[in-house]
Amino acid sequence: MMFLDDRKKMILHAIIDDYISTAEPIGSRSVSKRHELGLSSATIRNEMSDLEEMGYLIQPHTSAGRIPSDKGYRFYVDQLMKTCELTVDEINAMKSEMETKINELSQLLRKASATISRFTKYTSMASLPESKKSVLKAVQVVPIEKGSALVVVVTNAGIVKNTLIKIPETVSPDFLIRVSNIINEKLCGLTLEKINIEVIREIEILIGSPQEVLMPVLNGVTECINQIDQAEVYLEGTANILNHPEFKDIGKAREFLNMIDTKNVLILLLKNMRETNADGVSIRIGRENVIEEMWDCSVITATYSLGRVVVGTIGIIGPMRMEYARVLAALNYVRKKINEEIAKIIGFDTNYKELTSDSNITKGGLKDSNGEKG
Repeated sequence: MMFLDDRKKMILHAIIDDYISTAEPIGSRSVSKRHELGLSSATIRNEMSDLEEMGYLIQPHTSAGRIPSDKGYRFYVDQLMKTCELTVDEINAMKSEMETKINELSQLLRKASATISRFTKYTSMASLPESKKSVLKAVQVVPIEKGSALVVVVTNAGIVKNTLIKIPETVSPDFLIRVSNIINEKLCGLTLEKINIEVIREIEILIGSPQEVLMPVLNGVTECINQIDQAEVYLEGTANILNHPEFKDIGKAREFLNMIDTKNVLILLLKNMRETNADGVSIRIGRENVIEEMWDCSVITATYSLGRVVVGTIGIIGPMRMEYARVLAALNYVRKKINEEIAKIIGFDTNYKELTSDSNITKGGLKDSNGEKG
């Protein structure tokens, strides 16, 4: 059984670096000219033939040169690739984008996804945390005008959902404050999967208000929880893949775009990659991807955390001829910034004063018009 000696590794490294840069099949003469390997073109050609026989290179039908195979890219990523250091200007550019004022996780992930897509010129994706394990942090019922109120639900991960409800015009703001405080007392601290019809009925009994008043509020809370329960994936730069020669074929491009337009497919992809490498970076190359439409792609994902708990994933989809080192450096930086910004978000007082015209909100509940907690 043949193995990769240092000379074969050196030649394979040079070929893959050059192919990533040029997108053109690489011949022995170009390797000899571009790299000071101390080897003749004939020697390089013989070694390339061995690398092809071993499955690390393939030869397109129309070219005398070689390109890396899935196996070649995998060996490159695991054994040969050098670490990429981001420049100060690159770090500052991403930092300025990520540190704009953001008050909820969905905004943060959209911003992070857009940042990494612009930087890498590939398609990016980011997933919100698994909602079933999210803990309810605050519920507020904010009067807007006579006959309407805004129900706001916040989780410990900084996910915020709201819905407008209709209520009888006779309902006072103080009553809504009392309702909010009872709902907070019963629901806050529970995971979403534990909020069921029995818990809602307990709240009904405690409040003891007419159904026409109470039900719109509880329905609003339930609707917000259902919104949180819907898995979300944010995509940026979906058309970036079309800028790469591997996807000039219209049929191949259409298959890719149809695939990434299917949210459930991406949710399963991100979940699978997170589960197989729960605490760090995961790289899938070509046919390592479980989705056939992605066999011409590489996917790199990184998890982000809430405290010490991994809660979601951000990643990049691009051609196998990807700048792996540069993508990994950028993804690790963005991941670090996401973790930092999440800490800021969950450290905020979830008062959402911008939703009200006053500051009648205190930690753990709302004040009534006399300054007392309901």
